[in-house]
Parts: sequence; structure tokens; C-alpha cells
Amino acid sequence: MPDRFYFGGGAQASTMHPIVLAATLLAALAVLVLPRKHAFVPVLVVVFLTPVDQQLLVGGFHFLVMRIIIVTGLLRLAWMKLSAPTRVFGHGLQLIDKMFFAWAVLHATTFVLLFRDTGAVIYQLAFLLDAGGYLLFRYFIQDREDVLRVTKTLVLVAAVLAVCMGYEYLNRVNVFSYINSFTIVPWVRDGRVRAQGIFANSITAGTFGATLFPLSFWLWKGGKAKLLGVVGLAASSVIAVTSMASTGVMAYLAGILALCLWPIRKYMRPLRWGIVFTVLGLALAMKAPVWFIIARVDFVGGHGWDRAALIDAAVRHFSDWWLLGTKTNANWGADTWDACNQFVYEATSGGLATFVVFVAILCRAFGMIGKARKRVEGSRRQEWFFWCLGAVLFAHVMGFWGIDYFDVIRSWWYIFLAMIPAATLAARMSVAKEPKPVLAGEPAYAVPVPEPSKVIAPERLAGTSISRQLFE
Repeated sequence: MPDRFYFGGGAQASTMHPIVLAATLLAALAVLVLPRKHAFVPVLVVVFLTPVDQQLLVGGFHFLVMRIIIVTGLLRLAWMKLSAPTRVFGHGLQLIDKMFFAWAVLHATTFVLLFRDTGAVIYQLAFLLDAGGYLLFRYFIQDREDVLRVTKTLVLVAAVLAVCMGYEYLNRVNVFSYINSFTIVPWVRDGRVRAQGIFANSITAGTFGATLFPLSFWLWKGGKAKLLGVVGLAASSVIAVTSMASTGVMAYLAGILALCLWPIRKYMRPLRWGIVFTVLGLALAMKAPVWFIIARVDFVGGHGWDRAALIDAAVRHFSDWWLLGTKTNANWGADTWDACNQFVYEATSGGLATFVVFVAILCRAFGMIGKARKRVEGSRRQEWFFWCLGAVLFAHVMGFWGIDYFDVIRSWWYIFLAMIPAATLAARMSVAKEPKPVLAGEPAYAVPVPEPSKVIAPERLAGTSISRQLFE
């Protein structure tokens, strides 16, 4: 495979439309000057309504819209850190934040060590810059109200996308071509248009809509934005369906299934073990490896066999990639050059260590959401909030089986990850502030006994009004 495939390729000249450039500069200015809780609104609007290939080529580096905004955002964070002693991230970075940055650095390091090429260094610098978007949104999203504002903004953006993708599906015209450097020709499979909107392909477009559905349900269920929630439910459904991608539809149905498991939320541990034993039973009963179940997933005429074959090839060629990843996966079989599976991509581009840390991030995220929901038991509205977050995460994981996140969907994944520590922090803080239960045999209240060094002798108080009140 040519180096440009491994190292990202990219345009040979700037391709940014004047309208997009003006909108990007305004969003970057908003990041610098607007208050924290409002600065992300223009960012989301510009990033998720701009064709993915819009970029400025500067000295061999491709600055996409999101990257330009990230640079300005990191400048704001650096200035805040240098000019004020206060914490930039509220209560500070959490374990999942450190795991994310460890994953990003490990991924970039192993990739550079594998290829040992200048192109690989530039490509991974761009990857680390993209990962810096997580740091920026960790600053923007620090509590549940911030999560609510981000969700409302994304729903409005999704509504615009749904209208445009619906038009694309019916008329085979991508309206974003008018602000793009070239005409975006919709994909057609079996005579049906696969709408993609601003995304690089229909699969990532459908996955975006699918993973937004549970958050839209939360808006409706929470009661604070019922109308906007209905709009989000409709918009995310239209995006997932018009994409005509089995991966997007699978993630969409996975999110709905997770929401439907609400009645048995207290029995998730037995359910998880039941799934494990079911998979083991299928592995013993099936003639083919158990991951070939994916080959039977076909919601809209997709082809799941290539995903199953890719996983099978990665398992059989473990020795090729376990240390630093591999650059020979194109030789594993038909179409194995395309790591259209996030887990396989982590393995082939970063080795076993990167793969393990990535899975650990997912486990940590599920654990944080689950523990937060248990802490707020008794408050149905708060429980639903965390349950919907878990449904979004589950939908993302199901999407990982059919695509590796590589375009604007990657920014959405980082934004959602940034929501988790912000959302769960309030639940942990509320538990920490609760009074400790009184043990049996102890008085319901206790008078604190001062330390000997802090006791004031009565003779030192003699002659004062306080002493007369205390000792008369």
C-alpha cells in the first residue's frame, strides 16, 4: 500500500471554501472570548455542518476545521493556566482522563516506531492534535448543565443534518457540495442512496445519528426540553435510516435495546454473565469462530462477512501486530487493508498495549456511569440520565464493530467521553457530602472534643465576660 494511505494522505492544496473559512474564524474567535458555558456552541455548529475535507494546507500540515479550533482552544487553556492559579478543569483531571491521554501517546509512539518515517511523525502529530480536542471539551463540559447544553446544541445540528440527508436520499444531491471543493457524489448500493451529509461516508454518518438517539430520549424523558427531545429523536432516526448502513442501523437498534433494559437495571450483572456464557456456548456449538455471527448482520443490504473475516484475520495474525502494530495487514486477505473495525484498528495501528488501554477506557466509562446511577437510586430522573449515557456508550461500542472512527465522528466520540467524568462527578460529590451513618450504641450527635493543645485554661479567661458566662 502507498505511504499516503498509511499516513493519511490529504489534499495537495488548501480546499477551504470562503464561507467555511469565515465561519471557522468566527468559531475560533468565540472560543477565545466567549464565556466557557457558551463558547462550544459555535464550535459544534461549524464542525458538524462543514464537509469533512475542508482544510488549510500550511507547511505540509493539513489543518481541518476542528484542528484550527483546537489550536485556538489550547491557546486559551494555556493562557488561563499561566495567568491564574485556579484549576482549569474544575475538580481536576480524573483517572479516565489520564487513561485517554496515555492511550493517545501510546498510539502515536508505537505508530512512529513501526514506520520510522517523517510522514508517520507528521500524521501522528495531527492525531495528537485531534486528541487535544478532548482536553478542550473537558474544559467546556464540567457539570450536568454543560452536558445538557451540548446535547441541545447537537440536537439542533442533527435536525439540520437530517433535513439535508433526507434531501440527499430522495434526490441524490448532497447539498453540502455547494460549500465544498468538489461535488459530493452520494453512494448508491442496490439502487438505494446511502446519504452521508458532511461525513466522509454513510457509515460514520449513520453512526452519528444512532449514538445521538439515547441523548435525545433523555431530553424528552427528563422533561426540561420535551419538544427538543422529540426533534432529536426524529432527526437521529432520519440520519441513521437514510445512511442505509448496517453499522449505523445496528448501533441505532443497540441504543434502543439498552433503553428498553431499564426495567431490569438492577440485574445487569447476571445479564452480563449470561451474555458471556451464551457467547462461550456459541463458540463451542458453531463450526466457525463465534465472531462470524457478524457475517449474518444485514439490516439494509450490507455485507457483514468482510468485518467477520477481518477479525478472524487479526486473530490468526496476532504475532504480526502484538508488539507495535503492523503495516502488512493488506496481505492478510481480501480487503483486509481497510481496518473497518475500531478494535482491529487499535490493534493493527498501535499493538496489544494500545488495544488493551482502549478497552480499559471503555470498561472504565461503563463502570463510572453504572456506579453513578447506583449512587442516585431513588431519584428516577437522575437514574434515567445515567442510563441514557450508558445507552449512548453501548451504541458507540456496537458501532465500533463495523467502522473505525476517522472523520468528524471521532470528534463526537471525544466529546461524549468528555461528558462522562463531568456527568458522574456530581453524583460522587453528593455522596461524599452525605453525613456518615451513626453506628449502634453511639449517640445521634456528638460534641467535638478539642485537642489538648487547643484547650484554653479557665484562668486565662478570668475577668472577661466570656469567662463569667462559662464558669458562673
